[in-house]
Amino acid sequence: MASEHTARGRAQDRAKVAGGQEHEVRYEAEKTGKSKDAVKEAVKQAGNSRKAVEQQLKS
Repeated sequence: MASEHTARGRAQDRAKVAGGQEHEVRYEAEKTGKSKDAVKEAVKQAGNSRKAVEQQLKS
């Protein structure tokens, strides 16, 4: 019997930016119009919260 899947894990995953995952960095770079290096630096400075990273990239 398979366990039921919930959306909780997906919502938590979307709220984070995995700086070591190339596809996550590329997505955020394209979304914000910044370079991949800028996204990686923002993750280092602001942490992996997507909101914090996007705020860091705006400034």
